[in-house]
Amino acid sequence: MNNFQAAPGLKNRHLQTLYATFFRKLTQPAFEIQRFELTDGDFVDCHWHCKPSRKSTTPIAVLFHGLTGSYRSSYIQGIMLSLKKAGIASVLMHFRGCSGELNRTARAYHSGDTCDAKAWIASLQQQFPNSKLFAIGYSLGGNMLLKLLAEYRDASPLSAAVAVSAPLQLEVSAATMQLGFARVYQQHLLKLLKQTLLVKYQYHDYQTLIGLSVKQAKSISSIEQFDDLYTAKIHGFANAKDYYQRSSARQYLNQIETDTLIIQALDDPFMTSAVLPVAERLPDSVILEVQQHGGHLGFISGKLWRPEYWLEQRINHYFSTRL
Repeated sequence: MNNFQAAPGLKNRHLQTLYATFFRKLTQPAFEIQRFELTDGDFVDCHWHCKPSRKSTTPIAVLFHGLTGSYRSSYIQGIMLSLKKAGIASVLMHFRGCSGELNRTARAYHSGDTCDAKAWIASLQQQFPNSKLFAIGYSLGGNMLLKLLAEYRDASPLSAAVAVSAPLQLEVSAATMQLGFARVYQQHLLKLLKQTLLVKYQYHDYQTLIGLSVKQAKSISSIEQFDDLYTAKIHGFANAKDYYQRSSARQYLNQIETDTLIIQALDDPFMTSAVLPVAERLPDSVILEVQQHGGHLGFISGKLWRPEYWLEQRINHYFSTRL
């Protein structure tokens, strides 16, 4: 179960990364949407699949998506359906502004922003006092989750957690996204980020708030530049470098005391092996599994005409030993 074997014909990093998005046919899970109000007047939308009753002992997996991800993402829908088969309820906490409705405040979300997740998990503890809580973070959500686990230290409400394809060194990932074919991914993500930001100019004066004019926002040409001019400034960082340094999860991994599985691929087009920690220096609570193939959030095994989604199998197996 620990060793991933890419499906023949799908060993290429980009095929692993893109296959499910374009070719996986899923029946969308039945969602129940819960709007969670935040203390600063903003909100996050949380999509439940198989929401349990308050007195239930059904375990719950809290999901955190990647940059510009949502309930529509194939990796989110896939894991929700897979968890249901394993008897685990699931809920996706959208980061601010990612559920299809703009968030209320000028700020957004970022890779090290643990406050909303911490508040949501605390709320789940109160709503479902008899349920074990697990968590899964994908890409940006994985980095955020690992940082959150480090902040919890020995007071974690989570029984176990999994982080997948996490950009553990944000500066490395931002630089990698500007090289070769990765620029295609960058332009896709950047287009979505800029679209949302430009719409928010109707409600917030970013020129006054952070010195960013509409013209400047339109001219942003990389995620690193977006982070430097918007993400960092609106969230209280000096610049992108300061944001990356303080928010990268790798430096905090030795503080994690929750049982945690980190799954990475050496051929991830969003980063290089430079983001990886030294396995021998990790605490006993943290397992690092580095696969030769898998791309970014891919990990598709089986046959080309009958693909298997190994990642979902691995996550379920890991949680099953901790139920």
